[in-house]
Amino acid sequence: MKQILKLSSFLLLAILIVSGCNTKNGEEDIFKFKDSYVGDNSAIGNIVNQLQGAEHFKGFELKTNEKPYGIILNYDWSESEQNYKKTAIYNATFLFALVQNVDWITFNFGNQEYKITKENLQNWYGEDFSGLQSEDELKTFIQKHLDDEDKVNQLFR
Repeated sequence: MKQILKLSSFLLLAILIVSGCNTKNGEEDIFKFKDSYVGDNSAIGNIVNQLQGAEHFKGFELKTNEKPYGIILNYDWSESEQNYKKTAIYNATFLFALVQNVDWITFNFGNQEYKITKENLQNWYGEDFSGLQSEDELKTFIQKHLDDEDKVNQLFR
């Protein structure tokens, strides 16, 4: 009986270890935050900390007192303007796809600020991205649009 109990305990421990290692690089699946709301500090923080530039992310403000609802993201980051634009598009697309009621996002990169509305981004893409159901699908969708420098600059005119 003791041997069966030891074996059972060992197998349980092994299962816990293996299942704990079953995430990509220890990161959570970002789509677990799909259908979050602007007022959910935890969800917004978790999403942004998994997006581009997370190592330079310094904090955020949620604007939920009145519609349209928005998010202000602050970064301490010295990059080229083109990288700011691509990061803003990439991160905004993820946030708009995952957070139900966000209408606009402002990106403060220290020396540069960009504001993107959901409507403008949707029009820029020319197709709906809200139905995408995985991180890989969304990344592929975004990347095919970010490869065109002129198109990237179009959004910010």
